Amino acid sequence: MSGPQAYVAADPALKARLMRRATNASVLVAVILIAAKLAAWLATGSVAMLASLVDSLLDAVASLANLLAVRHALTPADAEHRFGHGKAEALAGLGQAALIVGSALFLVVEAIDRLSDPQPVQHGIAGIAVMLLSIALTAALVLYQRHVVKQTGSLAVTADRLHYVGDLLTNAAVIVALLIGTQSNLTWFDPACALAIAAVIVKSAFDIVRGALDHLMDRELADSDRERIRAVVLAHPDARDLHDLRTRQSGNQAFIQFHLELDPRMSLREAHRISDEIEAQILELFPGAEVIIHQDPAGIAEDRPPFADA
Repeated sequence: MSGPQAYVAADPALKARLMRRATNASVLVAVILIAAKLAAWLATGSVAMLASLVDSLLDAVASLANLLAVRHALTPADAEHRFGHGKAEALAGLGQAALIVGSALFLVVEAIDRLSDPQPVQHGIAGIAVMLLSIALTAALVLYQRHVVKQTGSLAVTADRLHYVGDLLTNAAVIVALLIGTQSNLTWFDPACALAIAAVIVKSAFDIVRGALDHLMDRELADSDRERIRAVVLAHPDARDLHDLRTRQSGNQAFIQFHLELDPRMSLREAHRISDEIEAQILELFPGAEVIIHQDPAGIAEDRPPFADA
């Protein structure tokens, strides 16, 4: 399993605005493609087109769930949820994965049925035109989502982008299936493409689950982010060392805490000043993060968990 992606440093208000725009764009594109693919499936009877239509239907449901989840995740912390609502993104990701796997199973059943009862594809040109439109709209959406993910690191937008990237591949497969299905006797090729599309869909579901579980299980930030935190702390002239660095991410907010080792003869006021300076430097790298620093006298012996010095 690959590690978590590096934390994205950006203004929280900018992150929120980009995430909302990305989810709105995703829902709009999904609705347009559903209408176009429904008409194309009714005209062609292609099971590969049906596969693409079902995928777009699931995209619409997932994108709508993402839209609601992102709005909830961006809700400020309150008395009942003092760490915020960021994990709503991960929960939405798991819901997406379940829907995606369900659609893949439906496609497998339909493809197997068509393999046992082959039927020629009709009006392939109309279907191909719809798929070219689908590729153009999906490519534009994926490029925008890529920009948003780079700026925000949003799990929900990442999950949405994953299955739209898969859509680009499946749309191309549908075009090939329509071309071969309308111009040859290879009636098995159309359902075979549907089975391949189902496999791609399942792969995207596993990728979404992996990222969602990292967030829900409070996996540490990327090693590169932890090293940046260590470098900032140890660069301060009054910091002797640090230990028990713990990090996690919930939605687009990072949580960072550690024990800061200082001169044991130092006054509490001075220790507080140093901690504030280090916290300010960390926040420059991780805007919007919650940073908790516990001051320890350097050199004291205390029980620590085995990972405390990692």
